[in-house]
This record gives sequence, structure tokens and C-alpha cells, in this order.
Amino acid sequence: MSVYNKILVAIDLTEEAPQVLKKAIDIGRQHNARVLLAHVVEPVGYAYGGDIPMDLSELQDQLDKAAREQLAAYGKEYDIPEEDQVVTVGRPESEIHHLCEDKGVDLVVVGSHGRSGIQLLLGSTANGVLHGSKCDVLAVRIN
Repeated sequence: MSVYNKILVAIDLTEEAPQVLKKAIDIGRQHNARVLLAHVVEPVGYAYGGDIPMDLSELQDQLDKAAREQLAAYGKEYDIPEEDQVVTVGRPESEIHHLCEDKGVDLVVVGSHGRSGIQLLLGSTANGVLHGSKCDVLAVRIN
């Protein structure tokens, strides 16, 4: 029996995403596991503290659409079916935790820039995922 049956790889859609994806796919192949691909779009209001007196829904929709297109491109390149691709809006750590529980994930794979010192105290998505996860977490060091 395989140790991992369902792996969620959460990527940020930067040029570093393929490093994380490749690692998750390699582990998926080793365990004959299903690989789910996810990206969390942060609400536009977060960047401005929610104090902007204007409707940002059009901008949010554009960000969501761009994320879905990019995720679909990665899905096609790495042979991850559309039904295993998820784009959601919210706080990345919280949304990743919810996805893991909802989808029955036993390993979540995220990228990490290997921060230290004060940056570690300020936190990161990888750190947030690690500390609230109910499944195994693999933080892939980004070169």
C-alpha cells in the first residue's frame, strides 16, 4: 500500500512554480498517487487593508481568470486533468488547509524560499501551511 494516495501541490504561479510541481509529480509517481494542482488568489482588498472605497470586483475577476489560465497551462504541461485543478480565493494558508481536508489529501507540497531570522518570524505561506496542516507537508526549497 502506498504511503500517499492524494497529493496537493499548491503553487504561486511564479517562474519558480515548476520546481515545486516537478517534485510533487515525482513523489506522485513513486507512490502511484493522484496529484491535485492548486493556486489561491488573495483578495485584492487584503493588499489595501480593505480601506479602498471602490469596487475591486472587476480586478479580482481578472486575477482569478489569469490564475485559472496559468493553472490550466501547467495542468496541460504536467498532465494534470482539469478536474484536479483548483483556483480559490482567500488566505493561502487557510484555503490550502480547507482543500486538504475537503479532498482527503495526505501530502501537501509547497515552495519555500528558506527564509531565516526575522523573515521567519514574519511568517510565510509555507510556514502557515505547515503549522495548521492535518496531513504531511513537504516544503520544496526554491533555488
